[in-house]
Amino acid sequence: MNFGSETEMLEYKRSTSELEDALVDISAILNKHGAGELYFGIRPDGEIIGQQVSEATLRKVSQAVGNHIKPVIYPAIEQVVIDDKPCVRVRFEGGNPPYYCRGKAYMRVADESLSMSPEELESSIKRKLEAENPWDSAISDLTVADVDEAALQDYLKKANDAGRIEWKYAGVEDALSRLKLLSGGKLLNTAKVMFSTNPRLELIMATFASEERLTFLNIDNSVDTIIKLVDAGELYVKKAIQWRLEFGNGMKRGEVPEVPMAAVREALLNSFAHRLWGNGQNNEIAIYKDRVEIYNPGTFPEGVSPEDFINGTVQPVQRNPLLAQIMYYSKDIEHFGTGLKRIHDACTEADVRYEFRRGKMGFSVVLYRPKGLILDRVTGKVMGRDKGTFSESFTEDFTERFTEKELQVLALIASDASMTSEEMASALGVTRRTIANRLKALKDLNAIERVGSDTKGSWHIVNFE
Repeated sequence: MNFGSETEMLEYKRSTSELEDALVDISAILNKHGAGELYFGIRPDGEIIGQQVSEATLRKVSQAVGNHIKPVIYPAIEQVVIDDKPCVRVRFEGGNPPYYCRGKAYMRVADESLSMSPEELESSIKRKLEAENPWDSAISDLTVADVDEAALQDYLKKANDAGRIEWKYAGVEDALSRLKLLSGGKLLNTAKVMFSTNPRLELIMATFASEERLTFLNIDNSVDTIIKLVDAGELYVKKAIQWRLEFGNGMKRGEVPEVPMAAVREALLNSFAHRLWGNGQNNEIAIYKDRVEIYNPGTFPEGVSPEDFINGTVQPVQRNPLLAQIMYYSKDIEHFGTGLKRIHDACTEADVRYEFRRGKMGFSVVLYRPKGLILDRVTGKVMGRDKGTFSESFTEDFTERFTEKELQVLALIASDASMTSEEMASALGVTRRTIANRLKALKDLNAIERVGSDTKGSWHIVNFE
């Protein structure tokens, strides 16, 4: 019988004669994943060979772990019989990294245990200090008088509706006390950034003219509580990107954004939940011609990759555990550490390319826009696409039925169905009469139809055979 392959959380040893190497592997797995298993009596290729096991054997393993791995852990060590062969199973966990084996720190990489670099060790120690004294649980300079009661009531209703809090609102102080967000009459920092009238929290939003961070087409900022900033950021992206009409069987199915808004909101929520507070940086949204970037001023944990969280192979890193818990109650975030997978799933479903970028000062979620966008030179608003990449929702046969000038108008309508003829003329640099003639030609071809009045209605593109 073969027991399968070793993994980042599973290690095999032929016998307890390899106990010294086993201690290194245990400490490395703890530093990467916080938990794992190790077997004595199984070869690295998974072949079960067994070994002699006695009380003395189990005691020897226990004493070695207790004496040489620090901080101390208390593993479950037992004899197990696999394929009629006696083996030793060691199950271990710990939440206080970095762990050292004989005074040296290791990190698990695939099925190997490698020495931690000085930078990795420094980062691990820094995370440990942050965990012991998290910013989100510290006492702020604000009091109950600084609470936005309406925001707190809205939050509690969301938590009630989500079924994650059963008690009802009975006043500011009562609610904050139940949420454990008060200390000596002062708000904890989590309450400050979630519910106060003076959160001192800013989101910077900008649109650039090209694929580089050079010329601003638009820049905005908002100072508010976390959820209101997330709402503001989501709205900013919605207005800046292109929405296409999806057709099927001759009927419009709906409008689809060029990047999934579920991924945008998840990235924004995570950028606040996981940010590093007190470093002077702000959360940012940067929209380029080819991509949308959402920046979090909090470095990604060393020794792990975004893919580890997508695959669920590592324990979540709780930089702001109290803040995350409060956001979980209202269902703004789900279980800690699952945000990257939800971004991955949303982009995969929408067939949108994405990237997670790790920087020296922070972390970015990058969502790539379709190529060939036409941007307004003043506002940065998407005015359509080049003819060759007009829209995935229109067949090549559809676009080939129109002239270049007619396609320009169709692209504007696909971008903003409520756009006026005056706005179209300004965008294309032509007269209103020219636009009127093009609109009439498209109507005569049954390519577009007017829904509503001339002043308050909108244009709709008709999918025809």
